[in-house]
Amino acid sequence: MTGKALIITGRQVQDHEYIYPYYRLQEEGYEVDVAVRGKETVLAIIGVRIEPTKDIPELKVEDYEVLVLPGGAKAMEYMRQDQEILDFIAKFHASGKVIGSICHAGQLLISAKLVKGRKVSGYYSIKDDINNAGGTYVDAPFVTDDRIVSCPHYKHLGPWMKEVIAQAQKTA
Repeated sequence: MTGKALIITGRQVQDHEYIYPYYRLQEEGYEVDVAVRGKETVLAIIGVRIEPTKDIPELKVEDYEVLVLPGGAKAMEYMRQDQEILDFIAKFHASGKVIGSICHAGQLLISAKLVKGRKVSGYYSIKDDINNAGGTYVDAPFVTDDRIVSCPHYKHLGPWMKEVIAQAQKTA
C-alpha cells in the first residue's frame, strides 16, 4: 500500500497512541505527515518528542488517504477548541476517507459533529459525552461506523490499527 497518512496531534498527546500508528502506517507503506498547530515541536504526556512536518493551515484533505487522531485528555482539551482542526476532520470524513480515533480523540469527533447517529468507542470517561452528542457508545477493542474506526484504549492498538488500515485499503 502506498499513499499518505496524516496524524493530527498536540501537546500532551498520549505517547503510545501517537507512536504506534506513526510506525504502523509507515510499515504498511504510507508516507506519514504529523500536524501540530504552529508546527511546534511538542512533548507527549510521558515525554516523547513530536516533531511535526505540517502546520494545521497547510493541510489539504486531498493529500491524504487516512487520518489518525491519537488521544490524551489534556491534548484534546485544547485541540477540540481549534475550529480549523475540527473543520478539517469534518471535511476529511465528508470526502469519503477513513478516520482512526482512539481514547479521548472521540472528543474531536464530537466537536467536529461526526458522532450523531453513529456507534463510537472512546475512553470510558467520555461515554456520556458520546451518548449526549447523539452517538451510541460501544465498549469494544474497535468500532467501525461509516469509515470512522474508533478505539477506547491503547491496550487495543494492534486490532484498532489493523482495522484502520483494512478500511483505508477498501476506500483506496
